[in-house]
Amino acid sequence: MMKLLTKGLYRFRQLIFKGAIRIIPFPNPDLITGDQSIEEMVDRIKNEGLQKVLIVTDANLRKLGLLDNLFKQLSEKGIEYAIFDEVQPNPTIDNIENTYSMYKQENCQGFIAFGGGSPMDCAKVAACRVVKPNQSVLKMRGMFKVMKKLPPFYAVPTTAGTGSETTAAAVVTNPDTHEKFAIIDLNIIPKVAVLDPRLMQGLPPFITATTGMDALTHAVESYIGIHDTKFIKHNAEKATKMIFENIEIVFKDGSNLDARNNMALASFYAGIAFTRASVGYIHAVAHNLGGMYGVAHGLANAVILPYMLEKYGEKIHRKLANLAVLVGLGTNSESPKDLATKFIEKIKFFNQNMGIPTFIDKLKEEDIPLLAQRAITEGNPEYPVPVIFDVPMMEEVIAQLVPN
Repeated sequence: MMKLLTKGLYRFRQLIFKGAIRIIPFPNPDLITGDQSIEEMVDRIKNEGLQKVLIVTDANLRKLGLLDNLFKQLSEKGIEYAIFDEVQPNPTIDNIENTYSMYKQENCQGFIAFGGGSPMDCAKVAACRVVKPNQSVLKMRGMFKVMKKLPPFYAVPTTAGTGSETTAAAVVTNPDTHEKFAIIDLNIIPKVAVLDPRLMQGLPPFITATTGMDALTHAVESYIGIHDTKFIKHNAEKATKMIFENIEIVFKDGSNLDARNNMALASFYAGIAFTRASVGYIHAVAHNLGGMYGVAHGLANAVILPYMLEKYGEKIHRKLANLAVLVGLGTNSESPKDLATKFIEKIKFFNQNMGIPTFIDKLKEEDIPLLAQRAITEGNPEYPVPVIFDVPMMEEVIAQLVPN
């Protein structure tokens, strides 16, 4: 009886927020796309009168020369820049504080986040610290703890997956507890998103695969959750269809600029969807696998996705059936259960063909209870999941991820 009452309270809270989503004025980033997008971004920075910016990235991207054109364009336009290239794969509180310190020391006036989700998240939270200098990163944990406009923020993704260039969230790792947590605030949404498919041409196939499946996870979790407004469903459907049509192309031929551009747009649309819809238990488990073992977020999402969809069961059959028809896996004459099964099997097929495993190799059986508890704590009551789990149900899903 108590469990039913608790779940009822969770649902009531989620439905209230669903109503709020319809009226909250979520901002969308200004979108710059195409082969000249870096040049257009720098022109905009110049026109806005910024004299110095902090570029937040990681050392590998710098070594690969992906930032060379950006450096060249900024220099030619007379815009000074400082570079923080020490972003870790899962940015920690110290990592963010070091970024914030450089921004202050260099007297910067705005941010360019360049890279995948980690540079984006690191820069976002550092920007929060700029406007909230007396508030620690830990005290920003949760929803709507910033509530101040950030300095000018330009997001340049080099992967098509995280959607961080359009989201209201940043994920932080606490190394003391080996946990990840989210900071969520509408002010975190970047001012400008720059999608340049040239930056993604050199991505290794496996990173292309896992980040692409990360974007699919965003779209699907947005679609099956109870915050599925018409706007959310429209963007989630667009993203899902584009990913199904392009992910294998870019995996096999990373130089295909049209397919790269489509995947970048799909990630953007999925980001718009889950910024409003939130995510679900797939992300709750992935965050905690990342916090405990350092598992890459996209890889974790890709592995967990089919298991969690199967665990949700008949509650999501009709929605998955809609997506299955949308991507050409069947027709409306078939049963929702059969179509949903086809959709999940196609996800498994993508994973298998792109070398994504069916397990998390670092996962230890003895850690399952703690991981399940942390995932439930993260997910309930905030995530508008189609089925509300308890700890034993979550343990059953995580147990499927243990290496054989």
